Amino acid sequence: MDVKMYDVTIVGGGPTGLFASFYAGLRNMSVKIVDSLPQLGGQLMELYPDKYIYDIGGIPKILAKDLVANLEEQAKHSNPTICLEETAIALEKLPGYFALTTDKTVHYSKTILLTSGIGSFQPRKLNVAGAEAYEGKNLHYKVKDLNYFKDSNVLVLGGGDSALDWSLMLENIASDVTICHRKEQFTAHEMTVQQLQNSKVHIKTPYGIKELVGDGENIHEVIIVGKDKQEERIPVDHVIVNYGNVASLGHLKEWGIDMEKNSVVVNEKMETNIEGIYAAGDVCTHGGKVKLIAVGFGEVPNAISHMKAFIDPKSRVQPKHSTSIFEEVK
Repeated sequence: MDVKMYDVTIVGGGPTGLFASFYAGLRNMSVKIVDSLPQLGGQLMELYPDKYIYDIGGIPKILAKDLVANLEEQAKHSNPTICLEETAIALEKLPGYFALTTDKTVHYSKTILLTSGIGSFQPRKLNVAGAEAYEGKNLHYKVKDLNYFKDSNVLVLGGGDSALDWSLMLENIASDVTICHRKEQFTAHEMTVQQLQNSKVHIKTPYGIKELVGDGENIHEVIIVGKDKQEERIPVDHVIVNYGNVASLGHLKEWGIDMEKNSVVVNEKMETNIEGIYAAGDVCTHGGKVKLIAVGFGEVPNAISHMKAFIDPKSRVQPKHSTSIFEEVK
């Protein structure tokens, strides 16, 4: 058991949590990160490490795994204690501190920052007879190595940003890429939809999946059906399903924190209804909230600065510029 009292314990080691660790270090706060996954990076590393991220200010595009590597390097400034493969179960508010119980131990902290994103997640499965038999073979719910699909016929299922991003990234790696969506319109960013329309990816909308044709080991064809009941047979080497994720915040819902539609409610200081508990990133909601990595990064300085003032009322909420802080270190 780590009996050390930390200034802030961050529940969630995704991009927002990593940036929060760095920023807490700028405010001279001791930091611990607790995450249930075996590695830092959250969904970026668990689901799409080889996918490009485009909406980070000042970075035209960056692979998810490279963004996480940069964030980990940046977080070293705060020398955080990192506890992986630990699921947060209970949180008890005691006089002047919190006791966070996981499935392994108890952690003590003056404040808590929730950056757990959508929580634990499982991909939405393909609801077609026999699909389970091909999982772990050539039916995929996540992509960790683009080159695995080199010179293959790939069918991508889904209509959101991830489905379109995978289709476009595989365009020049796979021998042939088809994307199939059950609705007429995609739900991805407008620019991404335009890029898809200008690509050599075959677009099948609106089409549903009727049948997987295979030998029990691998899928060889997928039969799709249009709104007029017309059928097409698509030869495949691999099928990638991007139907989103079924998310759960797990035990967090039992902690007495105000929730709204599976999100933690915060105010303008990123405070929850429980004094000393804050939240940032996709896990939280407030007026006008947009759930993007860039937004989570913007919420971090607000949360950490008010956490600093909560611990030490004499400290300034408005921090010095990072340039000035690092000049002082020199």
